[in-house]
Amino acid sequence: MAAYRGLLVSFLLPLLLQTVYPLQLDHSDVKLFAELEELARIVDISYCIGATGLGIQKPFQCLSRCSEFEDFELVTTWNTGLLLSDSCGYIALSHPPSPPRIIVAFRGTYSIANTIADLSTIPQEYVPYPGGDDGGSESSKLLGRGDTIPTRAGETPPPSNPPKCTNCTVHMGFHTSWLNTRKSILPDLTKSMELYPNYTLTLVGHSLGGAVATLAGLDFKNRGWDPRVTTFGEPRVGNAALAQYINKRFDIPPANETSSRKSAKFYRITHINDPVPLLPLAEWGYAMHGEELFISAPSLPPAVSDIRHCNGDEDPHCIAGDGDERPLWGIPTRFKFWELFFAHRDYFWRLGLCVPGGDPWDWYREYRKYGDGMDEMENTEL
Repeated sequence: MAAYRGLLVSFLLPLLLQTVYPLQLDHSDVKLFAELEELARIVDISYCIGATGLGIQKPFQCLSRCSEFEDFELVTTWNTGLLLSDSCGYIALSHPPSPPRIIVAFRGTYSIANTIADLSTIPQEYVPYPGGDDGGSESSKLLGRGDTIPTRAGETPPPSNPPKCTNCTVHMGFHTSWLNTRKSILPDLTKSMELYPNYTLTLVGHSLGGAVATLAGLDFKNRGWDPRVTTFGEPRVGNAALAQYINKRFDIPPANETSSRKSAKFYRITHINDPVPLLPLAEWGYAMHGEELFISAPSLPPAVSDIRHCNGDEDPHCIAGDGDERPLWGIPTRFKFWELFFAHRDYFWRLGLCVPGGDPWDWYREYRKYGDGMDEMENTEL
């Protein structure tokens, strides 16, 4: 009987593991963990821009974590306002010996009320670039620049013929945030791309900034650029058709296919108990896209083994099913709005407060610079 049980377990265990895809603690997954942890600190710096921060100054100085990135050079910051369609962030160059990157970091929103309100507006039709820049379109009206935004200094946009997004709708507030942001950042961004053509275009965003980063990534992809996108606590951006369009544009594999995960160019990071990735509600016509990595540890800091590769767009073993089987006080995760202060901010670090060393919650922790000795992290916590 014991031998039979052993055979049964050895047969079933691989099938069970196919569902949740935990990081395997090999060198490539440890490297991915380190990259995500660094990107979390990079996007945390974006909270220095806006009402509660004193900003970021050149060469790369701020009250928060700027000193942790000695090889960074600030290009510009932007702040489009304090309305529901506001957007803040910065563009920086990551010079060697750090990985050569042009980083565009999109901040979330300070206001919890605004966060919830941002998630309640009606959807609108999504038209990919360059269609969204056609004369008379809503995009053109908002930008006031038509199709004349340069992609390299002194040039007009590249010829682009991206596939249509049939029956796609997008959250109006998120889309407006991106349109307002686009006119603010494209001149500086394209100039940086001209000066540093071999640097990787890297987009990172948290919360509302994750939604804007996603739409920016689509825009840049449709222009013929090659962005890498990482979002933390990204809400649902649009309907199922738009989610599938994102998957196709970024070569995100469907459920049960994992061959390209090691070289993925889009990661959507979620955290247990975070309500924002579950909003706007599916009942309102919104859906998640794929390439989700789920942080299963409720408290900080997570270990490498706490990160799961999820299966498909809405894996029930990841954020899509979080809390459905064990709702706290009968309240499912998507309605735990108090977690906007906690789980929604807890992505490797507690994000969202521009003070020396980051949020005081993190002051007892040390960060590490990762190099050839990353294997030492395999069974440790940061």
